[in-house]
Amino acid sequence: MNRFLGSVSLLAIGALAPLGLTSIAFANDKLVEMAKDDSNWVMPGKNYDSDNYSQLKQINTSNVKDLKVSWTFSTGLLNGHEGAPVVVDGKMYIHTSFPNNTFALGLDDPGKILWQDKPKQNPAARAVACCDLVNRGLAYWPGDGKTPALILKTLLDGNVMALNAETGETVWKVENSDIKVGSTLTIAPYVVKDKVIIGSSGAELGVRGYLTAYDVKTGAQVWRAYATGPDKDLLLADDFNIRNAHYGQKGLGTATWEGDAWKIGGGTNWGWYAYDPGTNLIYFGTGNPAPWNETMRPGDNKWTMTIFGRDADTGEAKFGYQKTPHDEWDYAGVNVMMLSNQKDKDGKDRKLLTHPDRNGIVYTLDRTDGSLVSANKIDDTVNVFKSVDLKTGQPVRDPEYGTRMDHLAKDICPSAMGYHNQGHDSYDPERKLFFMGINHICMDWEPFMLPYRAGQFFVGATLNMYPGPKGDRQNYEGLGQIKGYNAITGEFKWEKMERFAVWGGTTATAGGLVFYGTLDGYIKARNSDNGDLLWKFKMPSGAIGYPITYTHKGEQYVAIYYGVGGWPGVGLVFDLQDPTAGLGAVGAFKKLANYTQMGGGVMVFSLNGKGPYDDPSVGEYQTAAAK
Repeated sequence: MNRFLGSVSLLAIGALAPLGLTSIAFANDKLVEMAKDDSNWVMPGKNYDSDNYSQLKQINTSNVKDLKVSWTFSTGLLNGHEGAPVVVDGKMYIHTSFPNNTFALGLDDPGKILWQDKPKQNPAARAVACCDLVNRGLAYWPGDGKTPALILKTLLDGNVMALNAETGETVWKVENSDIKVGSTLTIAPYVVKDKVIIGSSGAELGVRGYLTAYDVKTGAQVWRAYATGPDKDLLLADDFNIRNAHYGQKGLGTATWEGDAWKIGGGTNWGWYAYDPGTNLIYFGTGNPAPWNETMRPGDNKWTMTIFGRDADTGEAKFGYQKTPHDEWDYAGVNVMMLSNQKDKDGKDRKLLTHPDRNGIVYTLDRTDGSLVSANKIDDTVNVFKSVDLKTGQPVRDPEYGTRMDHLAKDICPSAMGYHNQGHDSYDPERKLFFMGINHICMDWEPFMLPYRAGQFFVGATLNMYPGPKGDRQNYEGLGQIKGYNAITGEFKWEKMERFAVWGGTTATAGGLVFYGTLDGYIKARNSDNGDLLWKFKMPSGAIGYPITYTHKGEQYVAIYYGVGGWPGVGLVFDLQDPTAGLGAVGAFKKLANYTQMGGGVMVFSLNGKGPYDDPSVGEYQTAAAK
């Protein structure tokens, strides 16, 4: 069946189009409306703006101190739990790390599992996973009357699955990635109209990155766009970068590489997406070129490290802005894309896209055409770049912190982990502030030459990582920050240091609160206006996902995964001691095991712990006679 689904032709899909036009619009409109309903959290980022912002304010600055545990759920797995649950119409859908189990719980009695899916996977996928066995979440499609509502998920071994949201039964399954060459899946699917958008992982193994759209009802491939190679593979529109020709236009996916190096050139995209129904563009970032050793791949290496705006229907790229040409530091550009409508410094209304990048710069673009509006340092300790030229879009490098063969580059800030990584941040439209979880980590970098072998790591650098200048380098603490940022003024309204990197991201609410989890196992709430810490709770394990908030039967809840892991937790998870292991993470987070241990589950909080089990009869066993 999978082979059949993979071979369905575009002609066949086109033949169905007249029947599907109404359902396409219906599905898209319904998701938009469901995202507005505060009883739901229907997609990664909460809505198509991907702003992780909730209008809820039952929990606010004056009463957040009264938050207590309402209920919990253990997934039974111990690797890192990234992303967040999905909440739809009174049900919570929970995902896990490998083997990518899914659980459906009813919010009236979450102690009973409604259904569970435990897929069988190729165990070889574990050996080619870069940075723990994480997965970043699920997607929901509301159904169209003929096809049931679906839960979409990715599997580490490269498959994509659609499950009946009511029963958990498999509706379709299709292979997206080939683990034999090191291509895995950790990304959360993204549903737009009648398509589910899937990225790819594996740049550290020399995988060539691509983005694929599948028919959400059948799993048939609709389009696939590569990050490197000929224009026809990249799906560049005729007017690609027409408003910003200086970014580069045609033929560069091969011309900016030496020979056929683009075929193993990286540019995977395993991060987060946003979508604007007005422009009909999907926004995402491509990752690092392969290998990390820059000497082995001369040229700008387009279109890795690029923010793309692609047409949702055709996959055609309308614009592409490369943030780090010829990357030398593994600053994979896949981080969160957050959409906002604001007035710029000249008072002009702009449709904006804001993206905090691994390279230490937070970018804001006009999302209609990709024009660069601002590019500011995430922290004043960024030293690889002196600035970004707003006219050309090019970063101004400081050669002292470049990497090259036969040279040990020291005190590079940020490290390969970036001053921002996979965390999904938030935007408060009332305060016009972005709340960003930051890594404050620097590194030493020594490259080495190596051959490409399919399915094996293709990195070519040895890294030592340690806290940034504002941290405690002697004790390996002060590895993170949390900040409130204004993209128009470029100013940080407030910033606070954290013991470890704020890896999972933030969620903001109209109650004047910013929620986030920490690697050492706390969920915290800060005042949105000044960053003051108002509440925290110690969880069984560290958090690398982001919180969500929703209502059920009039009560506001806050939920978050616990389960330390991911790149910062590889030393703890796999019991590694060499500080250069885990691509340098083991040394940076050598103290993490002193504060938390492995675990995996969901914790749900409410004011005074109010919840379904206030009535002790809920979930109790009843005999047939009692019923």
